[in-house]
Amino acid sequence: MYTLKTGAGFDSAHFLKGYDGKCSNIHGHHWSVEVIVGSDELRTDSQTRGMVVDFAELKRDLRELADEFDHSLIIEKGSLRDKTLEALKEENFRIIELEIRPTAENFAKYFFDKMKEKEYRVVEVTVYETKNNCASYRED
Repeated sequence: MYTLKTGAGFDSAHFLKGYDGKCSNIHGHHWSVEVIVGSDELRTDSQTRGMVVDFAELKRDLRELADEFDHSLIIEKGSLRDKTLEALKEENFRIIELEIRPTAENFAKYFFDKMKEKEYRVVEVTVYETKNNCASYRED
């Protein structure tokens, strides 16, 4: 199998409601997302002949997904009181509410699924919270 890997990053804050430790408080990361896509064969059309996919398209699509989270507060739905959420929004803070707890593990699957929706044959996605701490997701 041929594989390609590219990455993108974004800066955002999050917290883990119900977590007994420092991560229960709002804190930020420079998140890095790496996606690996693959194919058993290379393309044969003239523009992308000899490629799995065009790197420019792959990078653009991942960058667009990452940019959606840049400079925001990412929260799990229901993790803030309505009054708190309303007050933050009144201050024009950029809040992104997700159905998932905003962990590196959940983000790895989130980006995997989003890239798959864009019709890439995704092999694996890795999300770094820090340069030393990451989580990966792949389907078997």
